[in-house]
Amino acid sequence: MNSTNSKKLIKGTNDFVIRFANVNGSGSASANNLFSKVVFRSGVPISSKNIFPSNIQGLPTWFEVRVNEAGYLGRRGGYDFIVAVNGQTMDRDYQDLLPGGYFFYDSSKRLPNHYQRTDIQLIGIPLTTICNEHYTEPRLRQIFKNIIYVGALAYLFDMDFSVFEASIKSQFAKKAKLIEPNIKALLLGYDYAKEHFTGCCGLNIHRRDLNGDQIQMEGNDAAGLGAVYAGATVAGWYPITPSTSVIEAFEKYCHKYRVDGDGKNKFAIIQAEDELAAVGIVIGASWNGARSFTATSGPGVSLMSEFLGLAYFSEIPVVLMDIQRTGPSTGMPTRTQQSDLLAAAYASHGDTKHVLLFPSSPTECFHMTVQSFDLAEGLQTPVILMSDLDLGMNVHQCDPITWDDAQIYDRGKVLNLQQLDELPERWGRYLDVDGDGIPYRTIPGTHSEKGAFFTRGSSHDEYAAYTEDGEVYAEGMQRLLIKWNTAKNMVPRAEISGNVSEMGVLYFGTSAYATEEALDTLRQQNDLDAIRVKAFPFGPEVDEFVKEHKQVFVIEQNRDGQMKTMIINELSTNPEKLISILNIDGMPITAQFLIDSIGQYLSPKTMQAVKQETAS
Repeated sequence: MNSTNSKKLIKGTNDFVIRFANVNGSGSASANNLFSKVVFRSGVPISSKNIFPSNIQGLPTWFEVRVNEAGYLGRRGGYDFIVAVNGQTMDRDYQDLLPGGYFFYDSSKRLPNHYQRTDIQLIGIPLTTICNEHYTEPRLRQIFKNIIYVGALAYLFDMDFSVFEASIKSQFAKKAKLIEPNIKALLLGYDYAKEHFTGCCGLNIHRRDLNGDQIQMEGNDAAGLGAVYAGATVAGWYPITPSTSVIEAFEKYCHKYRVDGDGKNKFAIIQAEDELAAVGIVIGASWNGARSFTATSGPGVSLMSEFLGLAYFSEIPVVLMDIQRTGPSTGMPTRTQQSDLLAAAYASHGDTKHVLLFPSSPTECFHMTVQSFDLAEGLQTPVILMSDLDLGMNVHQCDPITWDDAQIYDRGKVLNLQQLDELPERWGRYLDVDGDGIPYRTIPGTHSEKGAFFTRGSSHDEYAAYTEDGEVYAEGMQRLLIKWNTAKNMVPRAEISGNVSEMGVLYFGTSAYATEEALDTLRQQNDLDAIRVKAFPFGPEVDEFVKEHKQVFVIEQNRDGQMKTMIINELSTNPEKLISILNIDGMPITAQFLIDSIGQYLSPKTMQAVKQETAS
C-alpha cells in the first residue's frame, strides 16, 4: 500500500521521537535496544528511556527514543511515531500520537472501529501472521516479532541496513548460530514494509558522524566502575530498585580487575539482612581502613538514617549512592524523581548534615563516585551520591570515561606508625589541630599504644573520652560546623553560564538534559543566566549567583521544592526571590515543560517589572 494521501504528516531527518509500546517479559527490550544501538552507531545522537512496571510480567512497558542530530538528549515531549504492539495500551498509544504522526501496529487483526483519526498515518504490518508463517515455536514467534518490526523500521526510516547486520554480528559474536535467524527476521520486516509502504513515512535516519568518541552507558554501571577505580574493596548492601545494578556492576568489574594472580578475590560484597545492617557493614569496614560503600534508594536511606548519624558524629568515612525513585513510601518504584534531597542532606536525628553530590551523566557518575571516596575520607564523614532512576537505569550517550593511572587517592588525615611515634603531644581523635574542623585519625592496629582501637557515637571530648559535659558537647558540635564550612571549598564547583541577566535558572542532576535545551530556546528571546549545582554544601559561587540575581528559577523533580528549601535554609535567601519549577509525574522532565513554565514569567511585561524594581 503506497501512501500518497494529502494529510499533513510530520517530516524530518534525524529529529523525532518514537515510542515502542510492549508487554513486560516479551523480549522486546533486546529489539528496542538494537534499534537504539544502530542509530548511535550510525553517528546520530540518541537517548532512550525504558519505562517499565514495578509489578509482574505481562504489564505494559514503553521504550521511548529521541533521535536528535542537534544533540539534545533530554525528553522532548510528544510522540511522532508509535510502535503499538501491546493491546492493553493501544487506545492510549493511539491517542498519544501527535497530529501528523505515524501509528505502527500489528495488522494481523483489524483495528477497532473507533480508531477514526484522520490526522495520522496508519502503518499496519501483520507481525503475528508473518511469524506464524515462518516459525513454529511460540517463543520464537514472540521474540522474532520484535525483530521483524525493527526490520520494518529500518526500511521506513531509510536506514543503512548494513549497520543492523554489523550490530547483530557484534551482539551474537559468542553465539554465532543466532546471527542468521536474527538477520532473517530483520529482512522479513524490511521486505514487507518495502513492498507495501513505499514512500509512506516522512521520517528518516541517515548516517552522520556526530558522536565522535562518545559512548553509551547506564549511570549505575558507571558508578559501579567508579567504585572499583576509587579503590573500594567492600560493599555492604540490601537489594532495592533502582540501585541494585550498582552493586551488580561493582561485582562484575571486581571479577575483572580485583582478582589476584591465583584467582583469589580481593574484594568483599556482603548482602545484609536489611539496609541498616548494610550501612553498618560499610561503617565497620571503613573505620578499619577499607574503602567501602553501599547503594540504595529512598526507603533504604530512611532505614540507614540512624547509622548515618553515627558515622557523622563519630566521624567515619561512608560513601552511599542514593539512586532516587518516586516516593514517598513505595510510591512508584520504577519511576524517577529528585525527592530524597532533604532526607539525605539531614539524615538522622539531632543536628546532622551530609555532603551530597549531583551527577548529571554516566561520566559524572564515574568521576563523582571517585570524588565521593576522597571527600568521605578527607572530611571523615558520609558522602552521598544523588543519582536517580533515569540516570541510573537508562542508557545515556556521554563523554568517554578516562582515568589517569598517576592519580593518587586522598586518604585524608591518617597518622601512620612513625607519625604517631613522633607526635610531640598526646594524640586526640577529635582534636582540631589545623583549625579546619577535621581531626586526625588512625587505622586500628597502627600502633600498639598510640592511636585508636574504638570509636564513639556518644558525646565525647577531644580525646574520645565519654562526657556529658554540655560545654564540651557544644564545642564538638561547633567544630563539626567548621568542618562543614571547610567542605564548601572541597566539593565540586557549580557550572555557571551567562552573566547578563537579572534572571537566573538553577538546576542539578538529570534535569540538566532538558534544562540546557530549554535555555537554548528561551535565550533566543530573553537574557537568562544559569547555574548547575553539583554539590551540597553549596560553594561560595552558588551563594553569589543567588544574591546577584533578582529572581532565580529553581528546577526540581519533586513536589515540595526541596532544593529551594535547602537554599533558603543554608543561604538565608529571601523565599520570594526563588521561583520553583516542579515536575512530579515520575517521568524525566521535558524541555517543553520548562519552556512553558519559565516562559510565562519572561513576558515583556514581567521583564519590564523586574527592570523597574532593579532601578528603584
